[in-house]
Amino acid sequence: MLPRVADSLSFLYLDMVRIVQDDTGVCAQIQVDPDRTDTVYIPTAAISCLLLGPGVSITTRAMATLARHGTTVIPSGAGGVRAYAGILPDSLTTHWLERQANSWADPQQRLEVAVRMYRMRFDDSVPEAVTLIQLRGMEGQRMKALYRILAQQHGIGRFRRNYHPDQWDQQDPVNLALSAANTCLYGIVHAALLALGCSPALGFVHSGTQHAFVYDIADLYKAKTTLPVAFSLHQSSNPESDARRKFREELRLFRLLPQIVRDVQALFTPDGDAKGEESERQDVQMVHLWDPTTGPVPAGTNYARETD
Repeated sequence: MLPRVADSLSFLYLDMVRIVQDDTGVCAQIQVDPDRTDTVYIPTAAISCLLLGPGVSITTRAMATLARHGTTVIPSGAGGVRAYAGILPDSLTTHWLERQANSWADPQQRLEVAVRMYRMRFDDSVPEAVTLIQLRGMEGQRMKALYRILAQQHGIGRFRRNYHPDQWDQQDPVNLALSAANTCLYGIVHAALLALGCSPALGFVHSGTQHAFVYDIADLYKAKTTLPVAFSLHQSSNPESDARRKFREELRLFRLLPQIVRDVQALFTPDGDAKGEESERQDVQMVHLWDPTTGPVPAGTNYARETD
C-alpha cells in the first residue's frame, strides 16, 4: 500500500545527476570521477515532490515508476527556482476536482472560498459583504506589517519585496532566499494538489496562470515558513542554497503536507463533510458516466436501444 500524501516526505531537489530505473528501484547516479559512479536510491513512493534541476537527465522507465507511485515530478530552474511543469498520475478520483470546479464557477462561492482562505491565513474576521478588491487590500496591509516586524527583528531596516528574474544577481539576500524558499513551497503545494486530484490552474484569488491555485494555497503558509527563513538569512553569502536547506529542516517540525490536505478539504467543505478516505491517492474502481438527469450512471454498459 502506497503512503498517503499527508504522510509523505516533502520534497527532494536533484541536480547534476542521471536518474535511472534498475532492478531494485529508481536511483540517482552521480559521476564522481571517470572511474567511479555513486548510486543513491530514491524512495519514490514516500516522496511527494521531486524537483529536477537543469543538470538532470531521466529515463522513461524511471518516469513511469514515479508516475505509478503518484510522485509529482517538477522540472525546475537552477537551484529549484522557477517550476516549469508538473507531471500528474492518472489514478486519481475527481471528488475534489469537482468540488473545486463547482466553487470556482460560481462567483459567490468563489468569493466565499477567498474569504475562508483569508481567515485561515490571518486568523481574523472579515467584514460583511466584503469584496475581493477589499480583501486584496486587507491582505496587502497585513503583509506589509509582517515585513516591518521581521525586518525590525533582524535589524535590516526597511525591506521591500522584489522579484526580478532578469536581474537575479542584483537582489539582496532576503529576496533571493525568499524566492528560493517559495519555489520549494510551490512545489510541495503543487504536489499535494495533484495528489488530491485538484486543478492547480483554478485559483480563487490568483488567476491567469496554470499555477494560480498553487499560489493561493502557498500564501496560507508563507508567514510561518518561508518568510522567517528568508529574513534569518539576510547575511548569508549563499542565500538560495541555505534557504532550501533551512526550509526543509523547518518542515520536519511544521508537518506541512497534512496541513495542506486538511486546509484544502476545509475550503471546499466548510460544513465539515469531507471524506478523508476519498481525498488522497486512490485507484479508481470504475469510471462512471455523467447524466444531467439521473447523475452518475455505470460505465461499461451499451445503452443503445434496439429499434424496429
